[in-house]
Amino acid sequence: MVGKIKVAASGAKGDGHARSSIDVTRRGIARRALLAASGAVALLGPTLLRAQTGAIHMEVWKSPSCGCCNEWIKHVESNGFRVTVHDVGNTAARARMKLPMKLGSCHTAVVGRYAVEGHVPAADVLRLIKEAPDAVGLAVPGMPVGSPGMDGPDYGDQRDPFDVLLVAKDGSTRVFSSYR
Repeated sequence: MVGKIKVAASGAKGDGHARSSIDVTRRGIARRALLAASGAVALLGPTLLRAQTGAIHMEVWKSPSCGCCNEWIKHVESNGFRVTVHDVGNTAARARMKLPMKLGSCHTAVVGRYAVEGHVPAADVLRLIKEAPDAVGLAVPGMPVGSPGMDGPDYGDQRDPFDVLLVAKDGSTRVFSSYR
């Protein structure tokens, strides 16, 4: 049936309940379906990234000899990520994800549609996925001591302050999280 129908909330006319029209045209139905699907994707986005294991898949490009990259990978795995590692360096991956060189570090990861450059804490990656900003991703430029993978006894438990930057599509950045 195509057209408009009248629906009464209850009882007879004049009983204080509003009456309304419902658009049952194909266009109206399609619009409602699109809105419902969009809402579902927004709510389920992080869940859709999860594999059957319940972990969120992440790909990492790094040098085969980088010890701190391996430690960072252990950090993200212990926080619910399932990681595929490419031991071929990260320069090409960084360029493909359109991350400016000035934000570079020793490894580049991709999770969903986002790039993750350097020693970004797993909690920030999870927050990025949940908030789903229109951005390239996150970066911790350089290799700050005390960041995940650059922490522990090898570094004398030293902690240098660092910022996690949200990288916009135009290459600009803003502070996403600060660690002091």
